[in-house]
Amino acid sequence: MSILRTPSLPVFAVIALAWMSVLFLGAFRPATDRLVTTSETKTFSFAAPDSVFQVGEELTYNVSYASFDAGQVRIVLVGKDVRNGTTYYKAAAHIDSYKGVPLVNVHAIYEDTIHQKMYSTWFLSRHKEDKKWDYYQYTYTYPRHKLYIEHGDWETKRVNNRDTLNIDTLDQDGLSLFYLARVHLFSKKKMNIPTIVNEKKGVATIDFKGDRSKEEIDAVKYPIDVVHFEGEAGFVGILGLSGAFEGWFSNDAARVPIVAKMKVVIGNIRIELMKWKRANWNPPRYVEAGK
Repeated sequence: MSILRTPSLPVFAVIALAWMSVLFLGAFRPATDRLVTTSETKTFSFAAPDSVFQVGEELTYNVSYASFDAGQVRIVLVGKDVRNGTTYYKAAAHIDSYKGVPLVNVHAIYEDTIHQKMYSTWFLSRHKEDKKWDYYQYTYTYPRHKLYIEHGDWETKRVNNRDTLNIDTLDQDGLSLFYLARVHLFSKKKMNIPTIVNEKKGVATIDFKGDRSKEEIDAVKYPIDVVHFEGEAGFVGILGLSGAFEGWFSNDAARVPIVAKMKVVIGNIRIELMKWKRANWNPPRYVEAGK
């Protein structure tokens, strides 16, 4: 059966979750962060640790196509370590399809260790197929310009294969992109980002225009003050997915993603904040200028 030629609800659900894992939590390598520090990298302003990076923050998103709910993604900033004066953040994401959606059973877990200057140092992804969990582990050795990839069976820890990639950038993969976008939300910069998706190189463009607007979601009874950005995925991901995307993040120090919209080969999907746990935070209310 060709899922791309049979656009039923189960297909939409699979596409929504697959696209979420590829793009919203995708594997990206920004060309602006070179291994050799240059004046180019120094121009960026990074968010303070107590704004974007609040340990214990838990954000849950609903993934939908049209009026159909496909599944959800829960993202947690698990903790942080300080080693030799450098802070490393540990994050995790859980992607699950909803029960009762016919023929769909999507379950994945991502874990990431992120350097305070916004690049990944270690990444692990686990995916469930039938009753079996497999994994991919990325270990970055930047002084050697190497990325070591390991693939195997999670339960038995059997390694099926290993690979090595030569790298010359400070890489984004998995969850680090989620936080990178939050950090650069107010930068008003357009970033051309070389990507690695499914072990293939491409380019994603993100334009952080800094445009203020308002968004409404089911979980909040008032319009939310947000900042909008948009981009283009110049690569092909799972199920032949590629296209435009845009996001609306909270217009405050937390910069919490509120809504994301993404284009796939058969239409658009929506990713919407549905629950959150973050100390002393609620989505900011939109108030028109001068009021």
